Amino acid sequence: MSQQRAAAYLRHGQTPFFRLPTAAFQESGASAYAGADAVILGVPWDGSVTYRPGTRFAPYELRRVSALVQSYHPGHRVDVFRTLTVLDGGNVPFPPFHADSVREQVQASVDEVLSAGAIPFVVGGDHSIALPVLRALSRRHGPVAVVHVDAHLDTSTSEVWGEPFHHGTPFRNAIDEGLIGRGDLHQVGVRATWGHPEEGAFAAHAGATLYSMDRIDWDGAPAVAAAIKAAVGEAPVHVSFDIDGIDPAYAPGTGTPVPGGLSAREAIQLLRGLAGINLVGMDLVEVCPALDHADITLHLGAHLLFEGLALAAMKKGNLSVGQSVRQSAQGQGGQNASQSASPSALSARRT
Repeated sequence: MSQQRAAAYLRHGQTPFFRLPTAAFQESGASAYAGADAVILGVPWDGSVTYRPGTRFAPYELRRVSALVQSYHPGHRVDVFRTLTVLDGGNVPFPPFHADSVREQVQASVDEVLSAGAIPFVVGGDHSIALPVLRALSRRHGPVAVVHVDAHLDTSTSEVWGEPFHHGTPFRNAIDEGLIGRGDLHQVGVRATWGHPEEGAFAAHAGATLYSMDRIDWDGAPAVAAAIKAAVGEAPVHVSFDIDGIDPAYAPGTGTPVPGGLSAREAIQLLRGLAGINLVGMDLVEVCPALDHADITLHLGAHLLFEGLALAAMKKGNLSVGQSVRQSAQGQGGQNASQSASPSALSARRT
């Protein structure tokens, strides 16, 4: 299902993700998702943060800037929104005062997407929403593999705050509940300081693999992606992307920034290198618009979400990253696309 044309998007004044059609959920219920390959859900919740709030506004602002992202992926040589039928499923409704209700509603909403045979792309909101997403995915697929991009381990306990469910605990809870297969947690970009020497032991005992920033510096993001892809094989994979995995120089709009993270280019290389995985879900979390500058975090977040959708398109088209690279080279005839296109063609592409 293709994007709306720019003029039509401007005329109706609504702001769906990527200028996509919206699901008529209020009129049709979950049947509004029938025939969709992917559904994007917003979760405007930040009641589980431990530092600066504001991520509840990210689904609205990411919708706004995503209008600038066009459908064709020149790296993978795939038209994402013509290959996939993607719907904006709106926001998950919940009372903004009760975290238990939020988890229940998020899980139920993701269940509805999965029941329609679609892949859920969930836009937070804080990282606590990853737990109910994984609960829904595990009910459908069994224990899943997780690619977790983050500055933090997110395997904390209730020791500090007296609360077992917050944005620093989702993967401890997911491991404890058996939602992630043993050895199937891949944590990328973790670099935050620890409160005690044993803080990394929990995930390590569960067989998690940690891809530190040092390893990314040494090997490069494409090599790390290749290692993850080889490790997960055909297993169902959920990508959980905390924007603070990115260095705050590239993504200042987040509540718990940590210096020394991924560059924007490395983050995109990482996701592109996962082409061919059995993607069953993705969440993008911790974008805080009020702390952003000139929308740079929002633009990056929209492109990361698009890269995830491109992975789903590659899966549906049964394309691997090797195939897409070869097709790209053949399509460009060894030239840079901007060099081989006329100025008038380049101007037309911007619309």
